Amino acid sequence: MTAENDLIKLYSSRILALAADMPRTQRLADPSATVMRRSPLCGSTVTVDLCVQDGRITDYGQDVKACALGQAAAAVVGANAVGCTRAQIETARDQLRAMLKSGGPAPDAPFDGLEVLEPARDYKNRHASIMLAIEATAEAMEMAEKADCA
Repeated sequence: MTAENDLIKLYSSRILALAADMPRTQRLADPSATVMRRSPLCGSTVTVDLCVQDGRITDYGQDVKACALGQAAAAVVGANAVGCTRAQIETARDQLRAMLKSGGPAPDAPFDGLEVLEPARDYKNRHASIMLAIEATAEAMEMAEKADCA
């Protein structure tokens, strides 16, 4: 029963509220880059579209097919990505990974809302789904920069 209680605690009302009210769920008509990421373990997918101008995200859209934890992470990323640089996105990605895998602190603002996922640290099988949105966003930023240089 302890494992079941721990899992119930993991899916807190805050995580469920984020998952239920995900922003920027419309795909973009003419994005600078599009990246789809999939977690092979659970099958969750996230597709991110973004527009970049002068090194900053100017518009963001996402299609998320994931568990509540992946949806909550995507909600935080979607709510805060516009205006960010590639460095900010990559820092948030690295900080989220460290928080989950090695007990690091929550990501810096504007992605500090990802701290809600700290209880998932002990559920390694959930980490890939949680990482999808920020990893797809980082990859899309890299693609947009490369396309801009081409």
